[in-house]
Amino acid sequence: MIPIPEFYTGAPVDPVDLRFREAFLADLWRTLRTGHVVLTAPRRTGKTSVMNHLCDHPEHGFSVVSINVQELAHPADFFLTLLDALHDAHPVLVRDRLAAGWEMVRSALGRVEAVDVGGFKLALRESDPDWRENWRQHGDTLLARARDTRDPILFVVDEFPDMLLNLSRENEALLRGFLAWFRAQRQNPSPARDPVRWLIGGSVNLAGTLDTLGLVDLINDLEDVSLPPLTERDIQVFVNEMLSGREVPFDDEVPQRLITRLGRPIPLFMQMATQELYQLWKREQRALVAEDVDAVFATLIVGSGARTRLQHFHSRIRQYYAEPKRSLAYSLLGQISLSGSGLGRSTLFQETERALADLGIALPPFERRQTFNQLLLDLEHDFYVVEVEEGVYDFARGVLKSWWRKHHV
Repeated sequence: MIPIPEFYTGAPVDPVDLRFREAFLADLWRTLRTGHVVLTAPRRTGKTSVMNHLCDHPEHGFSVVSINVQELAHPADFFLTLLDALHDAHPVLVRDRLAAGWEMVRSALGRVEAVDVGGFKLALRESDPDWRENWRQHGDTLLARARDTRDPILFVVDEFPDMLLNLSRENEALLRGFLAWFRAQRQNPSPARDPVRWLIGGSVNLAGTLDTLGLVDLINDLEDVSLPPLTERDIQVFVNEMLSGREVPFDDEVPQRLITRLGRPIPLFMQMATQELYQLWKREQRALVAEDVDAVFATLIVGSGARTRLQHFHSRIRQYYAEPKRSLAYSLLGQISLSGSGLGRSTLFQETERALADLGIALPPFERRQTFNQLLLDLEHDFYVVEVEEGVYDFARGVLKSWWRKHHV
């Protein structure tokens, strides 16, 4: 008997329970055989779960190393974290292959084993008091040693755009130097001959982030891959498995109503809504109906759990969008949230001109149009809106639209 998958309403989905991503994972591994990838997806849509699956189920002989760099703000910290994660995931490879002839790593390993000084990362840091000045040298050596093993290694780097923004605030010249170095390393040797692969992930659009800084040319060699949204069929299968598998009776309209309310679904909220339906059945012991889905979503929108998770979508605009785009984004999203099924480009452009006037910003017509076009593209790339029909834009996700309308208009 096949076990019923668990509900996941907080932590990433365990690789054993990851579903509906088989074809995507197969395509992703094929792409990684010949090149480097930037994987983009909004928060709570399964990006980390996919990355965890890559680590737990490597293909093509890859040794996979995964790090999250959201809080980092210097290339030296990047390489320290990468080496530490490589040691944690593949200690034999580090001890027997990388450390041979690399005095810094060999010495750090010796101190960790001899006196248990608190971890490999600390021992590495203490091995060179000038890590920050010597980051390029250490990065060169790390990748040269990794290539010398001739074993395929996949470095998975999550929340990379956040690290770049942190670095840009600290030292924009260092950011450009790091990105130029990183691009050169990805291209020499060519990806087809390089045993080292990179998968760069982020819940903020990397190209948009770097375009704002004038540095987008330094990532144009990466294969841009977006995590596809779940289909209506996926949602229907999920609801049937999670409810029928627990012997919960429900009307045929329940999955379709859930599909309608979710819009382009955030898997977390698909999980939360289905779990709430299950809990409702446990309390009332009756067949679920479509109206129960509406009641569950009304509870989700005002509930503290959903509010905490959705607030990120509002606050990240303040963090990542410079003025006047920041104020314009809030204005456009507020108007779209009040619409029944989205707003046309002409209406949104009029709202942009009105908001610019309210801000006291006078731009020539060409710059106003350019600002609007770029903002709309950013909102699409960052998964806020989607073009539901030609020239008409709506929230990409029904839950986010309802929440935005209730709390931010």
